[in-house]
Amino acid sequence: MDSFDFSFRLLDIIDIFLVAVILYYIYSLIRGTIAVNILIGLGLIYVIFLLVKQFNMHLLTEIFGGFISVGSLALVVVFQQEIRRFLIHIGKNISVRRKNFLWSIFVSKKAAEQDHRAHLKPIIDACRSMSKSYTGALLVFAKYFDEEYYQSSGEYMDAQLSKRLLESIFQKNSPLHDGAVVIVDFKIKTASCVLPLSDSEDLPLHFGLRHRAAIGVTEVSDAVAVVVSEETGEISFAKDGNVNMNITHEELEELLNASL
Repeated sequence: MDSFDFSFRLLDIIDIFLVAVILYYIYSLIRGTIAVNILIGLGLIYVIFLLVKQFNMHLLTEIFGGFISVGSLALVVVFQQEIRRFLIHIGKNISVRRKNFLWSIFVSKKAAEQDHRAHLKPIIDACRSMSKSYTGALLVFAKYFDEEYYQSSGEYMDAQLSKRLLESIFQKNSPLHDGAVVIVDFKIKTASCVLPLSDSEDLPLHFGLRHRAAIGVTEVSDAVAVVVSEETGEISFAKDGNVNMNITHEELEELLNASL
């Protein structure tokens, strides 16, 4: 009886690792969205195709085979937004990592952290003030600014970040108070931005549009979001489709410092 050769080359290990990385990135982009259900449906169709082919059911094999033959084109059409974000995500992440690497060469870690916390101060102060006054707010912190994704539904500003500016934007009588403020590199890029709402069915019924939008934008991107509730004044932090409710100002500073 012949024995099986289970020897692995180094390239095989690298191959498996790279496939795992690609699958992880794809999953991180579609996690919590309706795209997951579509992929599950396509997977079931492919399994059925293999079964009917194995049992020599010729008519069903032809039907499912024809469907699968155009499956790659259908995937491109259905997931065109996800594919676009995936490619942008890779390119922008390389750019951000290169920038961070160069920054770490010339600036000490302690000095960089002090500078980072100094940039966070107006954000924390604004959230504390809006929490006390029950002013609803939604802030999105993105690693890069996708013009088509964010600017198309908001008012482009490219303004220096400050406590007073944030409070003015979300003041109840401001024409920009609805929607989100998108912050990139501690600059306000756009205000009154409309975000995609989460499709998750597991969210509590009392979640309003701000919380659903905060969760939704973190499901489809690597951004993080901060919500100040207009009803309760509670501060929430969303990342990777998950939300931390009713956090303190100190906890908010630590979460933002770790995430940004």
